[in-house]
Amino acid sequence: MDGGSLNRSSTGSMTTVDFGWNGDCVADLSGKVHQLPCCIKYKGPTSVSHYFRPKPTGVEIDGLSVEEAYFRGRNLQGTTIPLPQGYSGFVLGKRNADKSAEVSKEDPNCWETNAKFDNMTIWNHDIHPSHDDAFIRAFHWFSVAKALHQTVSIQDLESECNEELK
Repeated sequence: MDGGSLNRSSTGSMTTVDFGWNGDCVADLSGKVHQLPCCIKYKGPTSVSHYFRPKPTGVEIDGLSVEEAYFRGRNLQGTTIPLPQGYSGFVLGKRNADKSAEVSKEDPNCWETNAKFDNMTIWNHDIHPSHDDAFIRAFHWFSVAKALHQTVSIQDLESECNEELK
């Protein structure tokens, strides 16, 4: 298991995710993860950095630094945002049976961390990024989830009640 989590899938098989907390080095992709507003139907190597070259515009809108890039001739406007505090992004890949003796025929759903990141660039077609973008708004749910699952003490309740009575 090595610091991973176990989940049951709908087929009833076990899935193992190894986040590499045992000292393994994984690539840091911070500043290199992009959410593009399109679907790319290709699964293979390519020299992305040769063709996709984001550049800062020097413009700041709504507190967000705007970047510009072109993809297949289309103008993209984007901004790099940090992941919320306490969260990390991971790129997972299937663990090879050759790499680890732990992988067996009984455990074919074993995943490992190939890379990590702590920020990502969100891109829009032809419009500037804003805090109203759906992807950026989705990050607000992290604080809602934290508030919903936070333990409330008796002192917190008493303090809140006293404030309302004043």
